[in-house]
Amino acid sequence: MAGKTYVYLFNEGKKDKNLLGGKGANLAEMTGIGLPVPPGLTITTEACNEYLAGSGQFPEGLEEQLKAKLVELEKAAGKTFGDAQNPLLVSVRSGAPISMPGMMDTILNLGLNDTTVEGMVKATGNERFALDCYRRFIQMFSDVVLEIDHYEFESILEDVKRKRGVQFDYEIPAQDLRQLIADYKELVQAKARREFPQDPFEQLIMAVKAVFNSWNNQRAIVYRKINRIPDDLGTAVNVQTMVFGNMGNDCGTGVAFTRNPATGEKAVYGEYLINAQGEDVVAGIRTPEPIASLAQAMPEVYQEFIRICDLLEKHYRDMQDIEFTVERGRLYILQTRTGKRTTASAIRIAVEMVQEGAITKKEGLLRVPPSQLDQLLHRRIDPNANVDVIAQGLPASPGAASGKIIFDADEAEALGQQGEKVILVRTETTPDDIHGIVVAQGILTSRGGMTSHAAVVARGMGKPCVSGCEALKIDYQAQELRVGERVFKKGDIISIDGGTGRVIAGKIPMIEPQLSKEFNALLEWADEIKELGIRANADTPHDAAKAREFGAQGIGLCRTEHMFMATDRLPLVQNMIFAETKEEREEALAQLLPLQEEDFYGILKAMDGLPVCIRLLDPPLHEFLPHAEDLLVEITTLKLTNGDPKVIKDKEALLAKVKSLSEFNPMLGHRGCRLGITYPEVYAMQARAIFNAVVRLVKEGYTVIPEVEIPLVGNVKELAILKQEIIQVADEVKERTGVDFDYTVGTMIEIPRACLTADAIAEEADFFSFGTNDLTQTTFGFSRDDAEGKFLHHYVDNGLLADNPFAVIDREGVGELMRMAVEKGRRAKPDLLIGICGEHGGDPSSIEFCHQIGLDFVSCSPYRVPIARLAAAQAAVNHSSNVGQK
Repeated sequence: MAGKTYVYLFNEGKKDKNLLGGKGANLAEMTGIGLPVPPGLTITTEACNEYLAGSGQFPEGLEEQLKAKLVELEKAAGKTFGDAQNPLLVSVRSGAPISMPGMMDTILNLGLNDTTVEGMVKATGNERFALDCYRRFIQMFSDVVLEIDHYEFESILEDVKRKRGVQFDYEIPAQDLRQLIADYKELVQAKARREFPQDPFEQLIMAVKAVFNSWNNQRAIVYRKINRIPDDLGTAVNVQTMVFGNMGNDCGTGVAFTRNPATGEKAVYGEYLINAQGEDVVAGIRTPEPIASLAQAMPEVYQEFIRICDLLEKHYRDMQDIEFTVERGRLYILQTRTGKRTTASAIRIAVEMVQEGAITKKEGLLRVPPSQLDQLLHRRIDPNANVDVIAQGLPASPGAASGKIIFDADEAEALGQQGEKVILVRTETTPDDIHGIVVAQGILTSRGGMTSHAAVVARGMGKPCVSGCEALKIDYQAQELRVGERVFKKGDIISIDGGTGRVIAGKIPMIEPQLSKEFNALLEWADEIKELGIRANADTPHDAAKAREFGAQGIGLCRTEHMFMATDRLPLVQNMIFAETKEEREEALAQLLPLQEEDFYGILKAMDGLPVCIRLLDPPLHEFLPHAEDLLVEITTLKLTNGDPKVIKDKEALLAKVKSLSEFNPMLGHRGCRLGITYPEVYAMQARAIFNAVVRLVKEGYTVIPEVEIPLVGNVKELAILKQEIIQVADEVKERTGVDFDYTVGTMIEIPRACLTADAIAEEADFFSFGTNDLTQTTFGFSRDDAEGKFLHHYVDNGLLADNPFAVIDREGVGELMRMAVEKGRRAKPDLLIGICGEHGGDPSSIEFCHQIGLDFVSCSPYRVPIARLAAAQAAVNHSSNVGQK
């Protein structure tokens, strides 16, 4: 292992994000194209992974390589690490292969100690500046490396400011900073039971280890889980020469995006602070100035920065998030990375960059995560509503939300998991609040700007956020916030509008979203490229119309049992269940027939010209009856209160029927095609209702494409018998009405035996549709409700399963059965239509798998149709060789 290279200077690095991390690779690339990047070095992700695997020991050779590269860094910087006269100071930052902003640790001003700080005073001629750098370093190092809560240091700092009567850190004079440093070092001695380290190289080793360890801190683990980032990537460490934005009024620091991350507008967007260090901007400690005002404050720096923004966006061919510092009027670029953005912004940027000729259509399609389209399909504040605006902050992340005021992330998480809608209200958020942010409806902070932690994280999650709302006075101890004379306590309802920055008292009315022209353009491109058809699951004409509006190419699943649950027909269904003879059952079914016919008429009409797959009755009959326990309570109550004897007798008869229909495992019991086999008149009534509706619509000039689906087939003989009965009904309807029509009969593939015998089943089926919910249950031997409620989250959290198999197709097990069914089915019938319905049909990973195994269509809920369209296009792009080629 000694021969392996673990440390690269920026000018030696290569474009390898997996080895150098995203930040390290970009710093190397920017250095290579001649941008003003402070010199530095990168310790590789391999070193991190070997360190974490080796129980906290550096891999052999790392420390020696680090010393050797530091010598070269000293030459490049013209300063020496630990030198009493002209000390080299460095920043130590994490940098994973996939950007995880704010999730891991950073240390600035490393290399300062009691001696080098005096050298820095002499070198800069600015005692206050040098001492301020040292106190910041002690605080950050102690927090990150020695694990002393930063709150302890903030308390000491606030005491000093209060005694001095100043508001901002930069107003503290030098003599107070010397005492502050002494107080900080005493705190370290008391809490860490050691002196603050004075050897700069020891500081560096400890800092590197701390950054490596931060890969496994709680907030990083949560972030990776939410964003599906692998746990084995590791983080690189970037050690970079410090440049200072806090040496005076000709200095500053900022963060900017080459396009607006909230809207996608093509204009440089960001913020900066005069006389400040980088963490002041991103931590939200001071509310910064918009980047445009830099044109007045430092016009030459501004023009150079705009030139570099343009150069970087063209070089990386994507919107960039750039950190910069100005030291004594000279601009330095500290890092660039692909900018996090809202979904609306991602769509606009992708479409406009295609139109500008910067990227291809295929690349544009890959720039938008499909699952995030969901954010655009939700509501916003009704502009006509009367709203009680109590404060105005910065519009940090678009969207609107209402919820209870909660001041603590742990409490927000607990309430959110109970289904409560909460707004997380904080002075500013930190990465430690991420678990509360995940469940909150929205985020409201009193400090921080548009690039603060709260803003960046909320935008990434598609949650509304209002930041920098300085009118709010938050009192954590009293659990209340004040705005002028008004007081709002924990649990009070407020609303926020992340698009305008408004904070509003109470709950407010919302309206449906309006989709942008860029949104429609992107989905039109997706339709040009995708190979999978996209259908929707819909049980009503309203759902069918909504699905069509979102671009569905048919209905992939219409569940007839949902129609049976309506209050006006449930008594009729129960009469059918209570029937003792076939004649009684047919009499009850005759009353249901016209109602079912109207159901099918409405849906088939709404989908004029498109296929509609109607699944015949699937659930066991007891689902349409009251629960035995509830009936028993009613009967007992009636008896104890001298109830009507006839009512009691009827209830007891009902209870006896419920008990006779009860099953030990109803999901594997008398349901689906098994009901159709034992009670053929039920499926005959449904088939007659479908074909009657078809005849009416054909007469009215509509084009109808009905697909009759028989559920839960595991034996080809089941399908053969039921198919023949459906054909018989169709022939009767045609003969009675004199109207000819086309239809197909197929089956759901939802139990393993159907997959294993798919070649035989295909001989009788016109189509297959995978019911992957039941197929997952029967393959794993899981009861979905029990598994998700009791143990499945433990399996996912502990790595036994990569994902919940009811949300993402289990490719190794369920997926192999699907692949087998496709191959066997098509071998028997090459033109067999095969699709998938259920929740997996709207999951991007599952859609990709469906594309790979050659399905014809996926079907999902109407609001997930746009997601499926984009995911299908991405699957087509990713599994061809033309990505990125113009």
